[in-house]
Amino acid sequence: MWEYTDKVKEHFLNPRNVGVVENADGVGEVGSLACGDALKLSFKLDENNRITDAKFQTFGCASAIASSSALTEMMKGLTLEEAGKITNENIAQKLGGLPKEKMHCSVMGRDALEQAIANYRGEAEKKVEGEIVCECFGVTDLEIERVVKENGLTTIEDVTDYVKAGGGCESCHEKIQEIIDSVLGKERPARKKEARLTNIKKIKLIEETLQREIKPALKKDGGDIELIDVDGNKVFVKLHGTCATCSASQVTLKHYVEKKLQELVTPELVVEEEQ
Repeated sequence: MWEYTDKVKEHFLNPRNVGVVENADGVGEVGSLACGDALKLSFKLDENNRITDAKFQTFGCASAIASSSALTEMMKGLTLEEAGKITNENIAQKLGGLPKEKMHCSVMGRDALEQAIANYRGEAEKKVEGEIVCECFGVTDLEIERVVKENGLTTIEDVTDYVKAGGGCESCHEKIQEIIDSVLGKERPARKKEARLTNIKKIKLIEETLQREIKPALKKDGGDIELIDVDGNKVFVKLHGTCATCSASQVTLKHYVEKKLQELVTPELVVEEEQ
């Protein structure tokens, strides 16, 4: 369970400025219900071009609500130029810090603010710039490069915490690592030739990967997985908890569990659910 500061708890339990500003001067919407977080931010200006009112609506976790609430408080009284300088780190600092796994909530707030300001200025909605790296969450190489530079990120896990990229099927992990290495100026080591796996070694690696990599990720969302049997390159598993009843369970099974085992054990593995 994540450790939240008292400020995060306060903004979550008693969020400020919930709703939509009437006749708003600027509106920004980011995220989507499909990826689990969505935020709508609106603001009103006075005759001196200062923000007099700011409100939000969000679908997300405690950190998303707290980050949005804190952001609206920070915006009030600022000019657009001043508000435009608010960073995701500023939002996190306002809350006394956020768990690293939840930093993407502050990034979402920063992005919504940028969109709302662009909306006020009549700027056309930004087209997707760069190449989509993470298909699961629609994150581009330029977005990943930006958060790596701005926040001094060094690992794939860091990137996932900030923009969710790599948190789905994980097939983009190699590309994310390449971007990190490029920003940090690192050369990637050559891959070692894979040794032949005996059946005993294969089963052991499958069990270890399930315990170390897959189970913790599923448990974060209230799910779990059990290894039932291994027959050649076929891995039979049973999903439990929310994973067992989720409509996207097959996506989880094939695009996350199977790909993770193929990546860390052997590419020939096929995962099937035991009925």
